[in-house]
Amino acid sequence: MAEFVYYTGPMDCGKSTLALQFDHTHSAGGRAGRLFTSQDRAGEATISSRLGLERPAIEVVEDFNFWRYVVEQLTQGSRIDYLICDETQFYRAEQIDDLARIVDELQIDVYAFGILTDFRTTLFPGSQRLVELCDRIELLQVQPLCWCGARATHNARTADGRMITEGAQVVVGDTELEPSANIGYETLCRSHHRRRMTREVARATLTEPA
Repeated sequence: MAEFVYYTGPMDCGKSTLALQFDHTHSAGGRAGRLFTSQDRAGEATISSRLGLERPAIEVVEDFNFWRYVVEQLTQGSRIDYLICDETQFYRAEQIDDLARIVDELQIDVYAFGILTDFRTTLFPGSQRLVELCDRIELLQVQPLCWCGARATHNARTADGRMITEGAQVVVGDTELEPSANIGYETLCRSHHRRRMTREVARATLTEPA
C-alpha cells in the first residue's frame, strides 16, 4: 500500500536535507520519483538545504495541479513511484487533497516536508490539511536550539532583532541572503516565544546597567 507521510519540525531541523536524502535513497534503490518545492530560499524550482545541498525540482505555483501532472506523466509512459514534496506549508489545501488522491487512487507514495506553524504560532493552511489527511506525522529528530539552550519549537520573525507578530504569513526568500534587510527569523523555545525574548533582546537585557 502506498503511504502519505508528513515530516515536520521548526526551521533549521533539516527538513530539506532529509527530503534530498529520501530522494537519493529511493532512486538508488531503483525507484523513480519527482521532486516538488515552493518558494525555496535558493530560488524557483530548487530544493536546497542550509548544508549546501541542492537539486532541481518542479515549482508548485498557485494553480499547479498535482493530479493532472501525474496522470499526464503516467499516460505518456513515464514511471512514478514516489513524490518528494518540500516546503509544503506553502501549498494550497486543494493541492494537499490532490496528493492524498494520488496516494489512494494511483498507489504512489508521497513524502511531504514542511513547517507546521508560522511566526504567529498559527497553522499554515497547507500544513493543517496535511495533518488532517496524512497517514502519519513524523517529527524530525534534529532539534534546533533556542538561544537559552532549550529545544526550539517555535519560529519567530524579527525586526532589528526584536520579535514581531504582525505581517504577511509568507515572506519569500531567505533574509540571511539580504544583509540590508532588518527582517529575520529565529527559532525559540515556547517560553521565550511567549515572552518575545529573542537572542538580541536577551543580550540587551543582560548587558543593561543596573
